[in-house]
Amino acid sequence: MRERGRTRRLFGLGARTGGAFLRSRFGGEADWRALGEALFDGLSELKGPAMKLAQIVAQWDDLLPPDLAEELARLQRQAEPMPWEGIRRTLEEQYGDLERHFREVETRPFASASMGQVHRAVTHAGETLVLKVQYPGLAEILEGDLAQLRRIMRLGRWLKVPQVRLDALFEELAASLRGELDYHAEANALARYRQRYAHLEGLLIPAPLPELSGPRVLAMRYVAGTPLRELEQADDATCQRVAATLADWLTEELFTHGELHADPHAGNFAVTADGRLVIYDLGAVIPVPEVHLRAMMQLLDATLAGDPMAMDDALRRLGGRQGQGAPLALYRESAEAVAPLFEPGPQDFSDVRVHRRLRDLTPKVWAAMDRLQPPADVLLLSRTLNGHYWNLVRLGARLDMHARTRPLLEWARR
Repeated sequence: MRERGRTRRLFGLGARTGGAFLRSRFGGEADWRALGEALFDGLSELKGPAMKLAQIVAQWDDLLPPDLAEELARLQRQAEPMPWEGIRRTLEEQYGDLERHFREVETRPFASASMGQVHRAVTHAGETLVLKVQYPGLAEILEGDLAQLRRIMRLGRWLKVPQVRLDALFEELAASLRGELDYHAEANALARYRQRYAHLEGLLIPAPLPELSGPRVLAMRYVAGTPLRELEQADDATCQRVAATLADWLTEELFTHGELHADPHAGNFAVTADGRLVIYDLGAVIPVPEVHLRAMMQLLDATLAGDPMAMDDALRRLGGRQGQGAPLALYRESAEAVAPLFEPGPQDFSDVRVHRRLRDLTPKVWAAMDRLQPPADVLLLSRTLNGHYWNLVRLGARLDMHARTRPLLEWARR
């Protein structure tokens, strides 16, 4: 009965969301604030994969109506925690008698997210840890939610997106969400990333504790920090150091190791008192094949050259735009919007003029979706890079992207 009730609620939220977007798509009015409030209330209670997908969508700051984006962003920082009784049962399944392992476990979560929540604990030796606890029954919930997601994604046909691309996008999202249930994989990713990026002095990744971890509980050493979303009061020098660290790490991740942290919402990052960037969550790490990197850099190269025909050719090589009728005017407008970020010298990511041009471009991109047909197998990569871009915006980053990308563009030309 509970499963049927969850399915009905998800279907209702999906239908309401789809209806609002379709009304907007065809010239009608939609109350985005009311929709956002309904989604926040419903998904915050339901949690699980549906809430995770809403958090993913909330990162598309340039895509969503502002009122809707603001409400969905609350899911990244204000989600209602699950009652302690259910979390305690999961901890007892892992540890047995909690008092044998811990002097104290805080019943109020340190953080509450879509797939689990985090509780501070203190060992008998006095060390403070965090326990990331997966919500009970999540594996079963996941498959039911994915079935509803597949139904909701059929609305994409209203945008003339072929079913084969919608299916490919669904499989990519499903694989990513299933991977987040594997806490052993996340523990391995934490250990791998700590070793791999130890030379980046401005980066800090919590140490996993395998002896206290299991399939549904991940134990890590506690690292205190100010969440990225709450960094508005930090001094500019700190923000610039953190932004440079974030950009250096992402570049090395992609072009040296062929991987990418694929959950860039601001709640997964913090800044320590001494100005180091903390990465709390490595539950979603995706491989990035060199062929995709090379094709994306070739697309950027053509964009910066302002060459719409070369942009169209690069998009085809990336796997998109298989049909006829390339929107050359849209390519030109896209190039004009993106190019200022890559001019020589430090560019200000907080420049509202750049954001305005990108935001104004979004409805035109959606209107041309049937001609652009972006490749489904790089949509997660594109969404992730977009999320990291908005983290740089929040930091007010001033980065010389011209100097940073020049060697990468030369590599892609070879």
